[in-house]
Amino acid sequence: MSAVISIHGPGDGAGAPASALATGDAARPLAFGARDVDLSAFLAEVRGLAALLPERPFAVNLCEDRYRFLVAFAAATARGQVTLLPPARTRAAIDEVRAHHPDSYCLGDADACGCEDIAPVPHYLRLPDPLPRADGPVPGIPEAAVVAIGYTSGSTGTPQSNPKTWGGFAASTAQNVAALEGLLPAGGTAHVVATVPPQHMYGMEMSVLLPLRGGVAVHAARPLFPVDIAAALAAAPLPPLLVTTPVHLRALLASGVGLPPLAGIVTSTAPLPRDLAREAEAAYGCEVREMFGSTETCILARRRTALEDAWTLLPGVELQPQPDGTLVRAAHLAGPVLLADIVEVLPGGRFRLCGRQSDLLEIAGKRASLGDLTQRLLALPGVLDAALVQLEPDACGVRRLAAAVVAPGLDEATLRQALRHAVDPVFLPRPLRLVAALPRNETGKLTRRALLELVSAA
Repeated sequence: MSAVISIHGPGDGAGAPASALATGDAARPLAFGARDVDLSAFLAEVRGLAALLPERPFAVNLCEDRYRFLVAFAAATARGQVTLLPPARTRAAIDEVRAHHPDSYCLGDADACGCEDIAPVPHYLRLPDPLPRADGPVPGIPEAAVVAIGYTSGSTGTPQSNPKTWGGFAASTAQNVAALEGLLPAGGTAHVVATVPPQHMYGMEMSVLLPLRGGVAVHAARPLFPVDIAAALAAAPLPPLLVTTPVHLRALLASGVGLPPLAGIVTSTAPLPRDLAREAEAAYGCEVREMFGSTETCILARRRTALEDAWTLLPGVELQPQPDGTLVRAAHLAGPVLLADIVEVLPGGRFRLCGRQSDLLEIAGKRASLGDLTQRLLALPGVLDAALVQLEPDACGVRRLAAAVVAPGLDEATLRQALRHAVDPVFLPRPLRLVAALPRNETGKLTRRALLELVSAA
């Protein structure tokens, strides 16, 4: 591996401590799939693309191909640019993020940005094909430099921005390697196939930062359909690690498509039902490990959901319960972060989730959790997907519950009757809408706005 050289962008503090953009032997695998790429070839393409980027401080990375996203992110970082990660790749989400950063540009791997809109995205750069290459040293990134800004999904309100430094990313990646202990091969390079988009913070951690700083190789594409996922997994020379979400895992199991031997399955972005974890472990003969984290904190805990309820904190992470949530302290965070999740701290660096303050309901003097009610609804026979939401106060000040349910073959009366046996009558959703599908995003999340629009539709 050639020498490391530091780069400095505007306002990143020239002369600050720096660490390598990517680590490991030059010949180690970094990507596989349509073509195999080692670290040396990857860095050559990063340097080649970096020379073509415009002189703007912010870049919105819209690449669909995971490898090209990785090259574009690394090239922007090497130029001292901050990568913006909108909560969705819709035109509205992109425009909203760029409104806060008018000096940004977009880059992607398609002729257009991929948004369903008649107006082209301004300042859009399409990555050249093939990617150019250039010689040079390994870029060194100042640890204090902000290299990305992630946005919360908006599932509980307006998306919020969260700046991430290179030093924080490096520290959290080391923690994530520890979180994957027992799933990564001891005698070879771990190969990862991910179904989650790299623009999502979970996707960034597990399929972008791990190849850069964790020594793993990642599949270049983002397979979504079961047959494509199976084909991507089969392309790995060693039993691969599948990085996915509960929504994708459920669809994979329902398809009946066979998979090659796996090193393990990692899931996040939404609660993983225990029955689903057990079904997946039985079907694929490997451990299903669930990660707990957020855009604000990155991944901070893990558990084997099929066997345990409690979470185990990653090394160096501390939790401090608060009246309105939980304070998180960790080496990769610039300071304490307050999460809305309420936890019960247990001995041995473990904790149990007790829901969110905003999820706690009190109707007619009775209390319940929105999460628990949702799980009870999902457990009903014939229900494939469902979501509950508490509406704004009506004229009498009452905040009713509403539900959207995917249950082919069932009618509302049958579903309501089944639900009466599962929950207290005061928590029965009114209205309850039967729908063909829920408007989930690429990671399976639902925004409050989209859910309210769905349940209020006639």
